[in-house]
Amino acid sequence: MQTEITKILGIEIPIFAFSHCRDVVAAVTKAGGMGSLGAAWMTPEELEMSIEWIEQRVDGRPFSVDLVFPGTGGEDVEKTPAEYRKMIPQSHLEFVKHMLDDAGIADLSEKDRDEYLAESAEKMSMTNKKSREQLEVVLSKKSVNLVVGALGVTPDWVVKEAHSKGVKVGALVGSGRHAAKQREAGVDVLVAQGTEAGGSVGNIASMVLWPQVVEAAAGTPVLAAGGISRGSQILAALALGCQGVWMGSLWLGTAESDLSIEMREKLFAAASEDARIAKVMTGKQGRMLYTKYVENWQKPDAPQPLQWPMQSILNGYPYKRAERGRNLDYWTYAVGQVVGDMHEHTTVKSEIERMLNEYVEALEKLQGVTAY
Repeated sequence: MQTEITKILGIEIPIFAFSHCRDVVAAVTKAGGMGSLGAAWMTPEELEMSIEWIEQRVDGRPFSVDLVFPGTGGEDVEKTPAEYRKMIPQSHLEFVKHMLDDAGIADLSEKDRDEYLAESAEKMSMTNKKSREQLEVVLSKKSVNLVVGALGVTPDWVVKEAHSKGVKVGALVGSGRHAAKQREAGVDVLVAQGTEAGGSVGNIASMVLWPQVVEAAAGTPVLAAGGISRGSQILAALALGCQGVWMGSLWLGTAESDLSIEMREKLFAAASEDARIAKVMTGKQGRMLYTKYVENWQKPDAPQPLQWPMQSILNGYPYKRAERGRNLDYWTYAVGQVVGDMHEHTTVKSEIERMLNEYVEALEKLQGVTAY
């Protein structure tokens, strides 16, 4: 399964794993793939500690970090938690409060509520200042040889600073047009994410998107993302011209995931059609687990979700309240349509072994079909 990108990055198998959980990143990296730490929400100090924690567990293997770069339109000055708190309309706060009240979920104290809103504000603020500080931390670590931008065209300063340290730059794209822009920006790796994926997504299905991005990439390596949970799908991605796969949702059900057992079991009970597109989580279009919380936001009398990052900040309060009340019908999480293939508690190692075996079986079957 060696491809050009595995040789460039010094890994054994072309499986890239996006996760907010450092345990998943370390486990995939140790298994020969490349973990990518979703770190946009981390403070620079938290990011440095997480990278050092991973380094201590991967025996010198390289891994990557996924960040958000606001670009020239981003904020240069961090708002204080109090300032963010004032930006959340009282009507939206009352909407989620009444929703959970009606469900019989115990409320938090006003102090706890404001603390969680403040914590969300600190985590979810994405500014030029913060992203520059995060990138500085990442580029100071020899173990990180790939930085991936998760939103928008990668700024010129990111590419220049990364390349000056010998670090490759990747970017997520949802169309051939986006891919061309990222290639012009100097990005080294493109992640073609189909609409089946979890989190922020476009509208083009993976089987259509992947070859379009490969064509637009004009030789820049492409990783396939969106709807991948089986070895046969990895084979399909390689057959369509991609050099590896980028996976996120599958790792949520593993023992290494930082989701609680109750949260994982909520995912295991879901079907693929329960991973739906809405703006409830971030204010931007994204795919998430369809729950009563999401359903209530989509009713005709519901307010419009706030713009990013305010919607994410607002959600900190009801999510924590639902978690404390042990009622995950009023919680949601970014997950792709492969949630329908996730049925039981597993481990990162067992999932990778399963997919590699399935890849070999699918390849043998294909060779048998095409031999005649």
